[in-house]
Amino acid sequence: MICDLNLIRKLILAVEAGPTGYVQDEIEINGYSEEQIGYHAYLLINAGLANGIDVTTIADTSPQWTILHLTSAGHDFADAARDESIWQKATGIAKEKAGNVTLDVMKQILIHLINKTLGFDDS
Repeated sequence: MICDLNLIRKLILAVEAGPTGYVQDEIEINGYSEEQIGYHAYLLINAGLANGIDVTTIADTSPQWTILHLTSAGHDFADAARDESIWQKATGIAKEKAGNVTLDVMKQILIHLINKTLGFDDS
C-alpha cells in the first residue's frame, strides 16, 4: 500500500479535532477503507506522530493500528498542515519536484511555506 499523504493529514486533523485528546471511537474517513486507515495509523505511529496500539489479527493483510492520541510532533504536523491553501501548495511542490515525498520532507515543505507566508523567509 502506498503512503497517502492526504489520508495522513486527514487522520491527524481528525484526531486533533477530538474533544479530549484521546481517540474514543474508531476513526472513519469518507473514501477510505478500514484497512487503509489502519495502515496509515500504523505509519503515523511508526513516524512518531501518534501513539497507538497494534490491533492486527492473523486475518489482516497489512498492519492495523488504532491511534490513541497525537504526540507533540503530531500536533506540530497538524499545525503545519491545517491551512488548506498551504497544504495544496505543499502537495503541488512535492508532486512537481519529486512525485512522492516522505512525511519528514512534507513537513519541511509546509514549514518553509508557512515561514514564507509569515515573512520569515527571504528566498
